[in-house]
Amino acid sequence: MTDTLRSVENAVLETASEAPRKLKRSIGVVGGTLLTLSCVTPASTLFVIVPDLFSSLGTATALCIAIGALLCIPIAFCYSELGTLIPSAGGEYAIVSTLAGRLAGWLAFVMSLLVVMIVPPVIAMGTADYLAPIVHLDPSMTGAGVMIAATLAGLLDLRANAWITGIFLVLEVVAAGVVALLGFSHSQRGAGSLVSSLRVAGDHAHVSPVTGMMVLSGLAIALFATQGFSTAIYLSEELENPRRNVARTVLATLAISSVVILVPVVAITLGADDLNTLSGGDISSMVIAWSNSAVGTFVSLCVALAIINAGIVMVIQNSRVLFASARDKAWPSPVNNALSKLGRFGSPWVATLVVGVPGAFLCFVNLDTLYGVTGVAVTGLYLLVAVASLLSRRGAHAGRSAWRMRLWPAMPVLLIAVLLYILVEQEPSYLMWTGGITAVATLYWALYLRPRRDTRWLVAIPEDAESAEHTEIPAHTENTAAATV
Repeated sequence: MTDTLRSVENAVLETASEAPRKLKRSIGVVGGTLLTLSCVTPASTLFVIVPDLFSSLGTATALCIAIGALLCIPIAFCYSELGTLIPSAGGEYAIVSTLAGRLAGWLAFVMSLLVVMIVPPVIAMGTADYLAPIVHLDPSMTGAGVMIAATLAGLLDLRANAWITGIFLVLEVVAAGVVALLGFSHSQRGAGSLVSSLRVAGDHAHVSPVTGMMVLSGLAIALFATQGFSTAIYLSEELENPRRNVARTVLATLAISSVVILVPVVAITLGADDLNTLSGGDISSMVIAWSNSAVGTFVSLCVALAIINAGIVMVIQNSRVLFASARDKAWPSPVNNALSKLGRFGSPWVATLVVGVPGAFLCFVNLDTLYGVTGVAVTGLYLLVAVASLLSRRGAHAGRSAWRMRLWPAMPVLLIAVLLYILVEQEPSYLMWTGGITAVATLYWALYLRPRRDTRWLVAIPEDAESAEHTEIPAHTENTAAATV
């Protein structure tokens, strides 16, 4: 976490000058992967987001997540190529702006901002469930409390040693490992139940078959559950030798997080006593039934601590997304100046409040709505990145050194088709919410940003990233990175 906060500290020391300062390159593949996993928090995803899939897909949950993880491989290839081609802390919006135009980049920023604002409260609301062995709390109130605490930590620019991050990661993996071990050791059904005769329990113990369309609809949440690997590209300004290490970090993070999520899901599916228990998604109760209350309490507390830690790290980092947008002059001058304000402890305190306080209020919004909107936003963001990857080998970009995916352009074309189909299959209400926000953002672009194109939305790429375009990459790099998956 020290490295994470040092990178944050570097970011907030940006001045209001016209030439943005460059971040220090001090992180290798191992450090980048650990930092990204700290933000992904795969075990938190397993215990907070996956239960919603169990309730809607039952025994098809593992299949849906497996398909989502496979679909993430070409997405990760796109991120790897684009992140090495344009290594910028702006992440997706810097990449899309550079390759697909400023409007597309603005929409990518809006999609990423939706994810930034919604993910922390979604995770935070799961805290109450895993504190239940000690104290019973209201999920919304507890989630709001976690968000406020995370916001205060962001204001204070919380400092901790790197071993603290390691402890939380170990606790998460241990908790997921315990669940997997218990689930497999108490298997009630064969492996064939993961792909055939898929069922889900509904109201009044009614059992329904899971259709292919239901699995496709669940893919948006599955993508949401595994999407954190993209965080690696935000470290691209601080990774040593980004032309090589961005790809390795993206692919390694995807591989590790997918295993940590998918293996316990398979174990839970096989080990649940009956379909009603599985569809209920109460993983803590299943752990207690498989072992005892002490083990269940240990697992629950590990998850609760991981969620709280994730909330703090997410607020600290997500506030820097808004800080970066002010650096790129996305707003009227008073807003840019406010979001750029540094507090006593060196943190962008206004940007932190803008991320954290609304997040506390979002804890009182229907959780299904938050899941749905975030799933649509993540799918839309991936779609924009896939389109940008189609444009990454034309003009000046064609001659730049970068990690290059195989099967281009077939892979991004296929990915675009699949993502569009996933979007079409989402709930109309989620599409309307996300579409409405996108429409408002487009109006803001048309009425404010576009007429001021010379002074607003000036996405800057670090000078060393431009000068590094002739850096040689060994021919085996692509094979090594691809082998990571």
